[in-house]
Amino acid sequence: MSENKDLNLIPKILTEALPYIQRFTGKTFVIKYGGNAMIDKKLKNSFARDIVLLKHVGINPVIVHGGGPQIGAYLKRLNIESHFVQGMRVTDSETMDVVEMVLGGLVNKEIVSLLNCNGGKAVGLTGKDGHFISAKKLSVSRKSPEMEATEIVDIGHVGEVTNIDSRVVDMLVNSDFIPVIAPIGVGPDGFSYNINADLVAGKVAETLHAEKLILLTNTAGLLDKSDKVLTGLDTEQVNQLIADGTIYGGMLPKIRCALEAVANGVTSSHIIDGRVPHSTLLEIFTDKGIGTLITNQ
Repeated sequence: MSENKDLNLIPKILTEALPYIQRFTGKTFVIKYGGNAMIDKKLKNSFARDIVLLKHVGINPVIVHGGGPQIGAYLKRLNIESHFVQGMRVTDSETMDVVEMVLGGLVNKEIVSLLNCNGGKAVGLTGKDGHFISAKKLSVSRKSPEMEATEIVDIGHVGEVTNIDSRVVDMLVNSDFIPVIAPIGVGPDGFSYNINADLVAGKVAETLHAEKLILLTNTAGLLDKSDKVLTGLDTEQVNQLIADGTIYGGMLPKIRCALEAVANGVTSSHIIDGRVPHSTLLEIFTDKGIGTLITNQ
């Protein structure tokens, strides 16, 4: 009975998808890939199939991925202790070598391989390729009740984006490839910098004038105080939710990234649950969607 019910839903889903496919053909979607969707084998495969499907229906997906858990696992194997300041990994030169190996090598190439095995043509790169992500050292300050003055904390090779040169990505997209980007930038000093993947995805989306920025997370989206998913929000409504404390903690950086993207030309930002199979397609191609949609209207 359940199987028949699922089969009955297929025509409805396909019918809903058609106008969205027509609307978004030729558009660019920047998708930040992270969380459980990068760890669970079934979710990894469903994500890869979804991205290849987007490409085949004429949409241009650009993937930016994280890899914090994978970095942590390899540091542990190498007996390198991890330290965090304000949620950011302190990244000395030795740790940065591991970050580059894991993000730019193992994780990036696994995603490329998954996409290629599912019929796509993916190419992996870091911000060092073509010098397309310029970065500078991130300045972090903190103040505790015991301190009279604010303390500047050196967290090493952690950076922030100063410029995106889109020519490398444009070349790949226009040649029918799917770019897969590891969030590593290069500074004017030639040093590599580890950058938050959400922030890189947002800046890439702005530079490419993307139609959508999609952030895959381990939550259902932006929740109200009753744990219901909020969607169809504009920037003013989101700012009110920040002010009244509905949005707080770890969700704040993602929300600010989403807000900045729509303020700088991206048509819409989406925060969706990467733990749900085919969540990207459900958000893009169905009337209800499954996550939080934010626009600048």
